[in-house]
Amino acid sequence: MSDDASEIEAASAKSQQQQTVDPIKSFLSGGFGGVSCVLVGHPFDLTKTRLQTAAPGTYTGAADVVRKTIAQDGIRGMYRGITPPLFGVTPIFAISFWGYDVGKRLVYAATPNRTSQTLSIGELAVAGAISAVPATLVAGPAERVKVLLQVQGQSGEAAYKGPVDVVRKLYAEGGMRSIFRGTFATLARDGPGSAVYFATYELLKRKLSGSPGTLPNGEPAPAPPMSLPAVILAGGSAGVAMWSVAIPPDTIKSRLQSAPQGTYSGFLDCARKLIAADGITALWKGFGPAMARAFPANAATFLGVELSLKMMDKAW
Repeated sequence: MSDDASEIEAASAKSQQQQTVDPIKSFLSGGFGGVSCVLVGHPFDLTKTRLQTAAPGTYTGAADVVRKTIAQDGIRGMYRGITPPLFGVTPIFAISFWGYDVGKRLVYAATPNRTSQTLSIGELAVAGAISAVPATLVAGPAERVKVLLQVQGQSGEAAYKGPVDVVRKLYAEGGMRSIFRGTFATLARDGPGSAVYFATYELLKRKLSGSPGTLPNGEPAPAPPMSLPAVILAGGSAGVAMWSVAIPPDTIKSRLQSAPQGTYSGFLDCARKLIAADGITALWKGFGPAMARAFPANAATFLGVELSLKMMDKAW
């Protein structure tokens, strides 16, 4: 093999490597991003969930949810149910970002004769959708517990003392099946949502990073590091894009996971009954709080991811 051919092959391998992240680093950085997301986004998420699950007429809008929640429980009420996502979302995001990197590696493995080592936005969307599969195994039950804690107290006494009590009572009610209720709905939300999420971030990352130059094989060189404002803009925009497609399945998921056992036979039955009772617009309940949460929470997510990756790259 000639020196030129070796150089081009090495450049291609380097290009592929720079599109992926060390699995341990991707896992840990996702965890940092998850913590950041929960701390910033939980009050918005609680508002969204209460709007989605409350009986018609309970609230006049998002501001009314906030006002009534604080009047009843104080500011701490806005963080009701934060324990499950804090301990659940952290590994979920860790698995999601790890799964995204696995997805990119699978795309490379499925296209061994590719002419360019730079993944297209469509391929990155596929990798994003793949990331939702392992993450949902944790997200499904975590969402179930979170939703039940968030909606309790809206009409009467609280039914649960905390996350452990929720799990105990759900298991007594219907075993593991009850704990995992709504897992398919979670995947229906997170599969397309994650595809849009990661693709949007990568697209904006390329646009905001400036001209990357060219490798010896003629491919674009890795983009230079983004500034913090650019990370915030790209991450926040990715969150907005994701929730633009995720709200309808999220509404169904929230209804399905918060309803008494036997109310719905499954995802489609829940969707049918919800639309029959409240119209098609019911699928977009909670859209306002979700959009209000989407930008700051996901800006915080990617800020946590990028900063932690930078620290880990310096450490090892």
